[in-house]
Amino acid sequence: MSRKNKIVLGIMIAIGVCIFGYSLRDVPMHSLLLNLKDLKWYWLLVAFGLMFFSLVCEAWIVRFLLKKRYPDLRWRDILRVPMVEQLFNGITPFSSGGQPAQILALAQTGVDGGQATSILLMKFIVYQAMIVVNFIICMLFGFHLIASKMHVMAVLIAFGFLIHFSVIVGLLMVMYWNKFTRKLVDICLKPLKWLPNKELYPKWKNKLDAKIDTFYQESLRLKKDKKAILKIALITLLQLILYYIIPYFIILALGVHHVNLIEVTTLHVLIVMVISLFPVPGGAGGAEFSFDVIFSLYIHSSSKLVLAMILWRIVTYYFGMFLGMVALVQKPHKVKAREREAAVEES
Repeated sequence: MSRKNKIVLGIMIAIGVCIFGYSLRDVPMHSLLLNLKDLKWYWLLVAFGLMFFSLVCEAWIVRFLLKKRYPDLRWRDILRVPMVEQLFNGITPFSSGGQPAQILALAQTGVDGGQATSILLMKFIVYQAMIVVNFIICMLFGFHLIASKMHVMAVLIAFGFLIHFSVIVGLLMVMYWNKFTRKLVDICLKPLKWLPNKELYPKWKNKLDAKIDTFYQESLRLKKDKKAILKIALITLLQLILYYIIPYFIILALGVHHVNLIEVTTLHVLIVMVISLFPVPGGAGGAEFSFDVIFSLYIHSSSKLVLAMILWRIVTYYFGMFLGMVALVQKPHKVKAREREAAVEES
């Protein structure tokens, strides 16, 4: 990890501590300690387990996509990939550092950079599609729970959906209308020609054209292997479900019963959608606000609500970053591509 990334990590931890401290400002310490004493730790362990196994599902996808060409890849080294991703997602705006970090982690195991980029691109396409599918289902079943009571959150959730839906539309355009997409991107970049720096336009045009070409070539491969896509989609769906049901077990750990698993899961999906709108790494501030607003529907004690929010952030955000820090210092075992598979890729 670079010095800059270490500084950002320290800043994010400090911001988290400040947010937790601010959230606890009106909570009597004795109430908080009493809630901690009564905590059902086995349910909290289930929440941590769900987070861990959601990362295992992501590693499973990477292994599935690489096992033919790199059969000697160890599970330990594959699991390192999503953990490193969690760390860099957590310290970069809009989780933009996760993809490059995964490519680097795979390159350290001996996986070809182009191959790593290719399989991660495939994984990204399916992941975005599954997020939108999950969100549409949750909008149908859970949007009414907050629309009438919290207008601001309803607007943010709808806006979050539009952004993710736009991403999918953009991906589909590249896959099926490549030439039109290139022309559209060129039109969008035209204003750069008006700037004093004349190098910006050709620089960004070449960069985006290269990315569009890479994505298009991968999409051709993607469309050919429908069985592989179905399997990746199912594993991704499992990964998301494991992640989305975490708050339910945190609520149970606090001794709050009579909560509906489907409703809580639906609301968590909506929270995650809102978090994606905030450019701050980890959605700091927005994540905590969203959780407090939405889950106040179930947790009426202010001390329990704040504790639930803190536990949720520890499990879904800081736990992944901690695993990423551990994974980052582990030295992976180098592997080589199977010669026959490598020859096929090159031909």
